[in-house]
Amino acid sequence: MKIKLLVATLLLSWGVTYAETTPESLTDYGYGLENSGSIITIRFQAGESHNHPLFAIWLANENGKYIQTLYVSESIGKGVLKRVSRQSGKWEMGEKQRPAALPYWAHQRGVANEYGTYNPTPRQPVADAYTGATPPSSFSMNVCTEKPLSGKYKIMFELNQSWDWNEAWSNNLYPDDQEYKTSSQPAVVYLAEIDTNQPSPSYIMKPIGHSHYSGANGNLITDLSTLTTALQIAKSIEVSIKKQ
Repeated sequence: MKIKLLVATLLLSWGVTYAETTPESLTDYGYGLENSGSIITIRFQAGESHNHPLFAIWLANENGKYIQTLYVSESIGKGVLKRVSRQSGKWEMGEKQRPAALPYWAHQRGVANEYGTYNPTPRQPVADAYTGATPPSSFSMNVCTEKPLSGKYKIMFELNQSWDWNEAWSNNLYPDDQEYKTSSQPAVVYLAEIDTNQPSPSYIMKPIGHSHYSGANGNLITDLSTLTTALQIAKSIEVSIKKQ
């Protein structure tokens, strides 16, 4: 009887361990796939603090110069939010700028809008091929470049989530800055350096800094010591390149 009880306990223990370590299933997405370039796969595992973040993925040359957007969350890419006004008694969609959301991407892209800032608007949106609804959880995303890649590049990923206050980034840190209040902890920027001529099976993206807290400029601040839950939105971000 004791032996049976021990075996049952071990099986239960193993089952719990397996459940805790099995990766969450990934939902598949695709953007820019009508292009004739190179296909890049981004595998994103949601972290414990993940709660509907916004993000952008883009391609840069080996020196970090922006080449093209590979994906950006639709609300930023189109400049239209689902919840802007409640004048009718219910939430309505409408145009809204959120410069604090993904400022590093916006400034790297460098396309000025009619307001003199760098976020897309309904009149100057990101092309449909590179924007869509933000995945609600873990995902696998195939994105295709406009031209075939050859050599060394940087894959960039900027990630931001509203209302993730912490001790360093409190809601009264900048009481008169309304854009800061839409972001809380600033956006985190991740990087993977790839070489299509000597490709690895995969590349793990690493956080390299954070953006300006209200999107006032395109600076990258490399000190991540004040960030907490913002670094737990993503458990892992992995990049791979499809062989041509």
